[in-house]
Amino acid sequence: MTVDSNSPKNIPPEIEAYITEPQQPTADRAGKVGILRLKFERDPDTGKTVIREQYCRVPLCIQRAMYLEESLPAMAYVYIVSPSGGILQGDRYSIDIALSNNTCAHVTTQGATRIYKMENNYATQMVGITVGEGSYFEYIPDQIIPFHNSRFYQEVELRVHDDATMVYSEMIVPGRVASGEAFEYDICYIKTVTRNHQGKPRFMDIIKLEPKKQGLTVEGILGKFEVVGTVYIITKERYVKDIKHEIIEKIKEFKDKMSGGVSTLPAGQGVVVRILGKTAGDVKTLIFEVVRIARNQILGASFSGIRKA
Repeated sequence: MTVDSNSPKNIPPEIEAYITEPQQPTADRAGKVGILRLKFERDPDTGKTVIREQYCRVPLCIQRAMYLEESLPAMAYVYIVSPSGGILQGDRYSIDIALSNNTCAHVTTQGATRIYKMENNYATQMVGITVGEGSYFEYIPDQIIPFHNSRFYQEVELRVHDDATMVYSEMIVPGRVASGEAFEYDICYIKTVTRNHQGKPRFMDIIKLEPKKQGLTVEGILGKFEVVGTVYIITKERYVKDIKHEIIEKIKEFKDKMSGGVSTLPAGQGVVVRILGKTAGDVKTLIFEVVRIARNQILGASFSGIRKA
């Protein structure tokens, strides 16, 4: 299995430009292609959501499902873990998660996704998620940290049933700020495409950051902020108005630290929340508040946060 066979089919030209450079000489070695396949189902005896099928190829692994939320005892919490320190040049990661009907799960990562310095090539991560009828799913990974001279392309496809809910978030920080490194990466490109269960397009969103080619810390882009957070809540139209109003009011509480906005998705199929902040901690706090609002409005349940050692 080669890295090229696991590359996305439609590479944007901004990423494709790096293909002309010499290829990673050890691209086919173990650890360059990470694969994770998960299928959740509802256990008919206990009512809990369980992992029915799984396949992992290092450096992508998972821990066993845990049940951490008292208000949602059937919700499976799963942590994606990696023995690798981060994503290297030439790496190709692929994550596919499927939820059968009437399931409830939360997936996160063990820590930040670090994108290391690259002299040749680029790295990719493909994420595909399918949410079945009557299901509720949260995918809330930790932040992406693009290091000096890194190139990262992530393509996300969300297929969510019209009678289901998906809460998905991303957060991008400027780099290793504690080491005096900020906005020194080449490119961080994230493309998100969503469809319903019949394959009908819902929306597409692209975040493209090229700090060496564009001034990100100017008015109209990031301004005085450095961290970008996004949350997509894809759900039934009847929840949208109240969710949007509550998130707007919550953002106002953070106006001294962050800036944010909420937009209704096409055809009232949910909302997208964009957050700008100065630190990852601040943005993560607001993302958790958004998750808390969505879960309470849709499931009538609380969200106690994500527990990590």
